[in-house]
Amino acid sequence: MDTAILVDCIKLFEMVSVVMVIAYLFSRSRFYQEILEHRPTISTHIILALIFGILSIYGMSSGINYFGAVVNIRDLGPIIGGLSCGPFVGIGAGIIGTCYRLSVGGPNVFGAALGPIISGICGSAIFILNKREVLSTKYAIIATIGIEVGVSLITLLIRALGGSTSTLLTVFINVAVPMICLTSVAAGIFAFIIHNLIQERQVKLEKEKLEQEIAKKEAELSIAAEIQKSFLPDSLPYFPKYEMAGKSIPAKEVGGDFFDFMPLELIPFSKSQMGIMIADVAGKGVPAALFMALSRIVIRISALWFKNCAEAIAFANPVITHDSKTGMFVTLFLGILDNETMTMSYVNAGHNPPLVFRTGTEKIEELKPTGIAIGVIEDIAFDQKSVHLQNGDVVVLYTDGVTEAINTNTEEFGVPRLIQTIKDSVSLPSQEMVDTIVTRVTEFCGAQPQHDDITLLVIKVHDS
Repeated sequence: MDTAILVDCIKLFEMVSVVMVIAYLFSRSRFYQEILEHRPTISTHIILALIFGILSIYGMSSGINYFGAVVNIRDLGPIIGGLSCGPFVGIGAGIIGTCYRLSVGGPNVFGAALGPIISGICGSAIFILNKREVLSTKYAIIATIGIEVGVSLITLLIRALGGSTSTLLTVFINVAVPMICLTSVAAGIFAFIIHNLIQERQVKLEKEKLEQEIAKKEAELSIAAEIQKSFLPDSLPYFPKYEMAGKSIPAKEVGGDFFDFMPLELIPFSKSQMGIMIADVAGKGVPAALFMALSRIVIRISALWFKNCAEAIAFANPVITHDSKTGMFVTLFLGILDNETMTMSYVNAGHNPPLVFRTGTEKIEELKPTGIAIGVIEDIAFDQKSVHLQNGDVVVLYTDGVTEAINTNTEEFGVPRLIQTIKDSVSLPSQEMVDTIVTRVTEFCGAQPQHDDITLLVIKVHDS
């Protein structure tokens, strides 16, 4: 290939670059957005047909005369119009290109004029066969090569029928082949640009969907937190000989922790007793908060009706189990404090063992489970036990959000650290003990986010 041909090829590549810039700007226009969303109007079709028709005209007017033919990319506009926008645009652009070529005249005008309209028809047919979706870059190039080979053969056939046969092979090699290559490359670049746009839209839609899901999740968590908060005691009751304090800190994912105090003077007519309860519902979010609300109401009513803890839990368990259709269950500790006998009778239904600090020996006792969690098995018995409390003793009830809180090394706070914290703060008032434990847990966790509620109940005995 001599220098003149090389210069001509460079000129053609420059022309393709101009077309691609126009194509990029077009792909970001609102008109093509309508095509991608499958809602184009008639005016949009007309405008796009004009745009791709102008591309066809530009491709022809920038061509190079060679061996009596014009080397150009006249078919690019109709091809990409048909492949990306459908029949109205592809055929419309082809008609515009054909009319322009006929108006220019010259040798082999009819063969050359057929190129744009045939290209538009073929591109549109492929668009329909591909279910009105844009071809991938590879298949767009293959389709363009096929269309251009067919158009070139038709053009050469018409040229031969017109009596010009001596230079057919030369024209095909020096004119048709460069046109096929350049048009195919240009179509591939255009398809690549369009697919980038489609991927950007998909990422944007997925981002918007994710943002909506996050907003919905945050709204659910907010509702769950309000539900959980509304069922916690607004104030701590006064009960002689016992100083009580409690706190529940919702985690990022709201669960179903709760604690409660229940004066028992109404139905059992006992002013010397006070019911205490701490529980943890398995699960997170709104379902756990709603199940917590149900469990609290049922257990509270049962505790007010039955003086015996085991009877109260045995009555509440079938009700909760029957409504536990999502596999949720409740671990719970229900105790009854008596300020006359200085005892606490209790049932531990699969809950974390409360810790009793004995002031006389400075040792810790665990009130281990006396039955399984509530909501698991409908017909099951629970054992009631009792513990004697002395002046200065401290009872600490907690949920697993305390002991299972983790730090950045995924190390749990654990029961030993909780016991040590209790011993370090046992001389403080109940509320300050609660605050001290929470502070120790928070400092231990550092920047590690927690995924479970932290709920504490501290009871100090004052036999005076």
